[in-house]
Amino acid sequence: MPDSIVIIPTYNEKENIENIIRTVFGLPKMFNILIVDDGSPDGTAAIVKRLQTEFPERLFIVEREGKQGLGTAYICGFKWCIERKYDYIFEMDADFSHNPNDLLSLYTACTDKGEDVAIGSRYVNGVNVVNWPLGRVLMSYFASVYVRIITGMKIQDTTAGFVCYRREVLETIGLDKIHFKGYAFQIEMKFTAFKHGFTLIEEPIIFVNRVLGVSKMNSSIFGEALFGVLQLKWWSFFHKYPRKKKSNEENNH
Repeated sequence: MPDSIVIIPTYNEKENIENIIRTVFGLPKMFNILIVDDGSPDGTAAIVKRLQTEFPERLFIVEREGKQGLGTAYICGFKWCIERKYDYIFEMDADFSHNPNDLLSLYTACTDKGEDVAIGSRYVNGVNVVNWPLGRVLMSYFASVYVRIITGMKIQDTTAGFVCYRREVLETIGLDKIHFKGYAFQIEMKFTAFKHGFTLIEEPIIFVNRVLGVSKMNSSIFGEALFGVLQLKWWSFFHKYPRKKKSNEENNH
């Protein structure tokens, strides 16, 4: 069994889903894939099930009733992957805004560099976003600056949704205590890992806005992120975060 699995949440992604699955399976490193589909009426799940006959040991699907939010889709996926003891668990979009080739650099950041969380970052080397209107680029960029100021995290792309977690991180942070379901979910996951003492690294990626299918982004999602960050900071004053266990290597330094 591969040590790594990519979770891809889907809602109406029939135009993209087969291509993204085949592209990930075509990489030089072996990754399994878990699709978490929120009852897509366009038949996304049926396409995945057809592909499962071709990739029976590598492609999995969890089907849920209706749209329940990005955060709950990932938490459902995280629990599924933890149960099956995958060492490296990835978040990735279905629409090719995240380049599957970048899975390799995120994996290397955790395996070779020993980081706990590797983030595919749009902003660590300037602004690397393609096909976004300027207003959205500015809103996203300044949202990340704002989050950094409030939380104290030294991360350029705090809202990134292309991430590799070591299993230990997801086992430690208490997935049932994650509050947010939308855009702020990504910030909360990073902030919680940071508060537990896990190391976070950013690897530069180029984010390309989706070509096929419909974007799920809207201004209320940004609103949740802006107010959610203040809530996160407030909650953190009253919450104990067990520190990550130090490895033998770290203890010997």
